[in-house]
Amino acid sequence: MGYATTLSHFLILSSSRLSRLGSRTRFLAKPTPLSGSFSPFPVTGQGFRCCCSAATEDPSPSVKKRVVSGVQPTGSIHLGNYLGAIKNWVALQDTYETLFIIVDCHAITLPYDTHQLGKATTDTAALYLACGIDVSKASVFVQSHVPAHAQLMWLLSASTPIGWLKKMTQFKEKSRKEGAEDASVALFTYPDLMTADILLYQSDFVPVGEDQKQHIELAREIAQRVNHLYGGRKWKKLGGRGGSLFKIPEPLIPQAGARVMSLTDGLSKMSKSAPSDQSRINLLDSKDLIVDKIKRCKTDSFAGLEFDNAERPECKNLLSVYQIVSGKTKEEVTEECKDMSWGTFKPLLADALIEHLSPIQARYQEIVAEPAYLDKVLSEGADRAAELGDVTMRNMHQAMGFYQRR
Repeated sequence: MGYATTLSHFLILSSSRLSRLGSRTRFLAKPTPLSGSFSPFPVTGQGFRCCCSAATEDPSPSVKKRVVSGVQPTGSIHLGNYLGAIKNWVALQDTYETLFIIVDCHAITLPYDTHQLGKATTDTAALYLACGIDVSKASVFVQSHVPAHAQLMWLLSASTPIGWLKKMTQFKEKSRKEGAEDASVALFTYPDLMTADILLYQSDFVPVGEDQKQHIELAREIAQRVNHLYGGRKWKKLGGRGGSLFKIPEPLIPQAGARVMSLTDGLSKMSKSAPSDQSRINLLDSKDLIVDKIKRCKTDSFAGLEFDNAERPECKNLLSVYQIVSGKTKEEVTEECKDMSWGTFKPLLADALIEHLSPIQARYQEIVAEPAYLDKVLSEGADRAAELGDVTMRNMHQAMGFYQRR
């Protein structure tokens, strides 16, 4: 659930699906953005670009747009999670109404340690706060503490064609690792749960990276399909307000640091699941370990350092990391580092990482030392999330024809 590429046209759906959705959707007042390509335009929020526009009712100007995102509590949160997602959330919380989730239900789609899941969940929450998430501005909560996530996922799955899920790239990759016959049903259907995470809160925007664009495309398709099947006049005849059941979520693409790559392979994303810990910088790594990992990371034999040489993926990755943690512009880093050797640059990068991560590590230790405070934060966040989600669930139950509890 984060990733310096501008993606301007990635949510274009096939014409066959559009004809099924668009030609019969009378209750939408104007054509949806799914009917053509998207032109990127800037939105409020430092370092972000929105890649489409949604056909939903505009709220009052005084009402903030809503942003939802999350990270799984599996393994250690690493630099890729932080720079690709969590650091960007901090920039969003002043501008938007924000909900940040520890998505523990997603963590059980692959084999996991039941003794570690609870601790990993609270550790992840503590790191959210240590990285700068302000609970006076944002709601932080655990996915499983709001049962409506799973409930909405089930309702959405009734409208999701199997063919759509079969095309999901991450399922193909992960099931191949597990063995196709041994892969869980949850691994196959988790895109519906991810869609529920987004749609439950009527999200306006979802911060995404390149590797998640397919999931946002699917969420938009499912929202459109449910709006068509159950919304509009059909919902109104059942006593509802009519119109769209769901907003169509828009992607927010960070303009830098969108996808942090492995320290051992500049063509592979930094990942918790990579077998070698050398491939990533974990947020809680010691100073000596950070220095050692940067010293040993993969580089090349070209002279000088540069961002935009396709033959130098490791160089681009390390310069991008340095750009973000140092707070400098791409142009400033290019000028500073163009004539550097790796022997000069690596200590510079290690020092910048240590300086950037040390306050986070110190704050993390303070938070985990006060478990009652963390419990209170997560409880209050879940209460706020449940309040928002209950409205969506009531509307969905009504529109789908369920007998309502009296």
